[in-house]
Amino acid sequence: MKFEETGLEGIVIEYQALEEIMQAAGFADQYDYERITFDYKIIDQVFDHVYYFRVPAHVVEGEIPSPHSTVRMMVPYLGKHYYPHGVEYDEEFPKQIVDKCKKKIESVLEKIRNEAI
Repeated sequence: MKFEETGLEGIVIEYQALEEIMQAAGFADQYDYERITFDYKIIDQVFDHVYYFRVPAHVVEGEIPSPHSTVRMMVPYLGKHYYPHGVEYDEEFPKQIVDKCKKKIESVLEKIRNEAI
């Protein structure tokens, strides 16, 4: 599931500032030299399901993990983990999980806008 028109997509920000904001919000990061994805793991205790809310970005200038490289934010998305097959993104998600993702977007958006280039 994609979260279109959140206000995040297209924002250009310094990598180090983004990393600090996302880590403070509970996200972990995975990267190569040109891309980064910030993952927020959500565990649904009732149904024993695991979801990953992902916020990707792509390098505009420099290389990750250089602290002064710049990245452009992309469209966030949500997926459900299926053991051992991986993560599926095209399905219906529980409202409480979607709402939690929207709250995460709201919590980081203002901080990211303040740091945007």
